[in-house]
Amino acid sequence: MSNVAVPRGLSLWHGVGRNRRDRPSLEGALEVDLAIVGGGFSGLSTALHTAEKGISVAVLEAEIIAWGATGRNAGFVVPNFAKRDPDDIIAQLGPERGEHLVGFAAGSADLVFDLIKRHGIECDAVQSGWIQPAHSPTALQKTRSRVEQWARRGRPTVALDRPAVEELTGVRGYLGGWMDRSGGVLSPVEYARGLADAAEKAGARIFEHTRVASIDHIGDGWALKTASGSVRAGKVLVATNAYGGPLDGALRRTYFPLKIFQIATAPLPCEIRTRLLPGGQGVGDTRRNLFTFRFDGENRLITGGMHVFGPGADTRVPRAIWRRLAKHLDLPEIPPLEYSWSGMAAVEPDFLPRLVDLGPGLIAGFACNGRGIAMTTSMGKVLADWADGTKPQDLPLPFAPPSPIPFHGLTRHAPNMLLPLSMLRDRLDG
Repeated sequence: MSNVAVPRGLSLWHGVGRNRRDRPSLEGALEVDLAIVGGGFSGLSTALHTAEKGISVAVLEAEIIAWGATGRNAGFVVPNFAKRDPDDIIAQLGPERGEHLVGFAAGSADLVFDLIKRHGIECDAVQSGWIQPAHSPTALQKTRSRVEQWARRGRPTVALDRPAVEELTGVRGYLGGWMDRSGGVLSPVEYARGLADAAEKAGARIFEHTRVASIDHIGDGWALKTASGSVRAGKVLVATNAYGGPLDGALRRTYFPLKIFQIATAPLPCEIRTRLLPGGQGVGDTRRNLFTFRFDGENRLITGGMHVFGPGADTRVPRAIWRRLAKHLDLPEIPPLEYSWSGMAAVEPDFLPRLVDLGPGLIAGFACNGRGIAMTTSMGKVLADWADGTKPQDLPLPFAPPSPIPFHGLTRHAPNMLLPLSMLRDRLDG
C-alpha cells in the first residue's frame, strides 16, 4: 500500500479534494430559529433548504465539514432503499404513508443532481445511472420484481439481461440485474463543500471545530452549549448519524453501527478502463457481502467492504478488499492500492430512514442505511418544511420516539460478526 498524504483518519476525497476553506468555531452567544448539530449531508441540506425559506439557521460541526460518514463513503447516488422494495414498505406503513416514503426516495437522486446544477457545485458528478447486477437465480427474480415496482411509479428503470450487464459493466458472471438511470456518482466531500457554500450564500451560518456538549430544554426552545459559545434555538436537528458520540445515549441504542472500509487503486490504464463501466455508472450487486465498484475522475477504481473482526483490521481488510476487486473484475494486473479509509454507517433494523422525536422541537434524522447521499439530501429538504412549521407527523418519513433495539449491547456488532456467514451463503448461492 502506498503512502499517500491524506489527513489522518480521512478519505481519498479529502486527499484529492478542492475548494477546502476553514470556517470559524463558535465564539459567544447566538440565537437562531433552527440549530443543526452535524455538518454532513443531512445537516447541510437542511441548512440550505431552510435558509432559502428565510429562516435563520446555524450548523455546529465538531470537526470539519464532511468529517464523518459524509466524507467516508464511495460517492454513490442511489435513489432506492438498501434492503426494501416499494410494495413491502406500503404493506408495512399503509398506502398513504408508504407511498409518501417511496416517493421521497424515488426523487432523491434527481434532487442531488438538480442542486449540483443550480448551485454550480464542482464535484465530478455524473448522473449516468446505478446498476444492481444479480449474483444468483434467486437474486435475479428479486431484481425483476424490484424494477417492475419502481417502473410502476414512473421511475427511469430498466431490466438487464446477462449480456446487457456484461456490456454495461465489463464484468462476466452476473445473471442479469437492473438499472435506475437517475442514479450516479460524485465526489462526496466536494458535494458537501458545495452544499455548505450554497447554504452560507442563502444566509446560514456554519461553524467548524464546535462540538456541542449539551442540549437543554428552556422555555419554548433549546439551549446548546459548546466549549466557547452557546446557541438558543426554537428547534434543533441532531444530524450526526453514527457519529453522535455521548450526546444522546438513547439514540445510540436505536441503530446498528456498521464499520465499512473503502479503498481506491492507482489510476487504471486506458485499455482496462475502456472495458469496465464505459458509461461511468456506479455498481452495487445483490450479494449479502455487497460488492461495489466505480471510477473517480482520475480513473481510480473505488470499492468497499465490511469489517471482519480480528486484529490488524486497518491493514488486513483493505488488502482483502483489494484482492476481491481483482477477482471479480478479472484484473490480472490490478493497480496498486493507493488509498484506504473507513467510516461508520448507521443501520436501522428495518432499513428505512426515519426521524426520531427527542422532545418538542428536537429531532434526530437517520436516512443512510447505505444510501446516504441521496436520502440525506432529500431528508434535508423535508426537514426545512418542519423548520417552517410543518408538523413532523406530516412529513414523508416515519416519526416516533426512540425505540431502543433489544439487547443492543450484545447485538450492536451483529452485522460485522455475521459477515463470515454471509460470505458463505453468497458462495453457496453462486
